Amino acid sequence: MLNEFWATAPTRYKVLVFGAMGLIAAGIILTLIGNSTGNQPLSFTALGVIGAGLILHIAGMVVRGQAIRKNSSVSGR
Repeated sequence: MLNEFWATAPTRYKVLVFGAMGLIAAGIILTLIGNSTGNQPLSFTALGVIGAGLILHIAGMVVRGQAIRKNSSVSGR
């Protein structure tokens, strides 16, 4: 099921997933840099970047749910 969904997933879902992963990764890197250099404002900014990534992740789950719901109603389940 997971492989089938990814192959047929809408482009906006894929964009949201990769965008979320990118923002979360960037936030983690910024947190590590901020904490290792003692730059507290950078560490707090990184929390916002991670939060934005989590919001994109939630949006991706909504898009995926809508796509699954649409596909299941079309197939008559």
